[in-house]
Amino acid sequence: MDRLQLFSTRPKAAQEVEIKMSSKSMVVGWSHIPFGKLPDPDTEALMSRVSLDALRHAGVASRDVDGIYVGVMNNGFTKQDFQGGLVALADAELAYTPATRVENACATGSAALHAAMDFIESGRGRIALVVGAEKMTSLPTREIGDVLLGASYRKEEAGPAGFVGVFGAIARQYFSRYGDKSEELAMIAAKNHRNGVANPYAQVRKDLGFEFCNTVSESNPYAAEPLRRTDCSLISDGAAAMVLADADTARTMSRAIAFRARAHINDIMPLSRRDPTAFAGAAKAWNAAKETARITLDDLDLVETHDCFTVAELIEYEAMGLVPPGEGYRVVREGWAQKDGKLPINPSGGLKAKGHPIGATGVSMHVMACLQLMGEAGDMQIPDARLAGVFNMGGAAVANYVSILERAK
Repeated sequence: MDRLQLFSTRPKAAQEVEIKMSSKSMVVGWSHIPFGKLPDPDTEALMSRVSLDALRHAGVASRDVDGIYVGVMNNGFTKQDFQGGLVALADAELAYTPATRVENACATGSAALHAAMDFIESGRGRIALVVGAEKMTSLPTREIGDVLLGASYRKEEAGPAGFVGVFGAIARQYFSRYGDKSEELAMIAAKNHRNGVANPYAQVRKDLGFEFCNTVSESNPYAAEPLRRTDCSLISDGAAAMVLADADTARTMSRAIAFRARAHINDIMPLSRRDPTAFAGAAKAWNAAKETARITLDDLDLVETHDCFTVAELIEYEAMGLVPPGEGYRVVREGWAQKDGKLPINPSGGLKAKGHPIGATGVSMHVMACLQLMGEAGDMQIPDARLAGVFNMGGAAVANYVSILERAK
């Protein structure tokens, strides 16, 4: 495999970033259910399916969990809130365990993961359960669009096209500056759907092909020009969970995935106050994580990145430092992001094929990376994967989370 010779840069000022070296907390177990339009009536049911299964996978008894961290955006998907209190309904032994619900738009799952890591690294507990979930399909599509607009700056960005309209506007500005990249967006969609065929958890396990993704048709209409339906992630139900332990406890368990680095950086929310075609916060998060981990992109074996829309993945190629601004098209044109390319990106199929149940997404992305590092990814497997990157964002690159993971046991 050809390798990239790319180097990270130091952030301008230390106060611009929040960086946590995470050798003190490790992933020791997980659970993931298939995403899609599921019969489960609510997040309570979805979370119960993964929480106890993750504990069994880790070999941890419910009574030994010191803290529960729940990622659910909700914002109107269901009238039942106070989601942190729902996990214990699956097992009475969790009833007196401290539980906290976290929300950070589409990065809600990663926010819950970070909160759990902070809990362990502060010394307040040895074992934490992280659960991400969302039940989206109970609402009509029009209402779902309005709920998702809560992840934008409504005063300026709300419109009839919903959240896809926000990214349609980003795509139009990107095309105006760098030229029409509709074909490259279709290549990204086709790549991720092809990868999704191998993912048993994916909502869509069908290779749609480039021609279908690149053609506007009755089956693939514009969602918010220039974005077509195949450029947009799916409305999904789903849940995923992870068990974290401190390093000493993790050494006694059958598996352990360490965080060589993690970074969380926010950008200003209104797109009118920044360049929407450059995910500056994402770039800072990647640079911070690479700097902390003392790696370059050349060291990574795969990346799971937040392709809520194909134009987001395109811009993220530039934000992570693969290519300069405006040259993201090269990554797909030259095959770098394919499973057998220089840096496989979204071998799971990404949000595009796997689905995007908002609160579950960040947890799911980390589970996909853990499967790769344990050599348990089945037909998704990248050979000899030793170091994985994860990028999860909330809103239009407002809350930006990067993780660099490696197998410790």
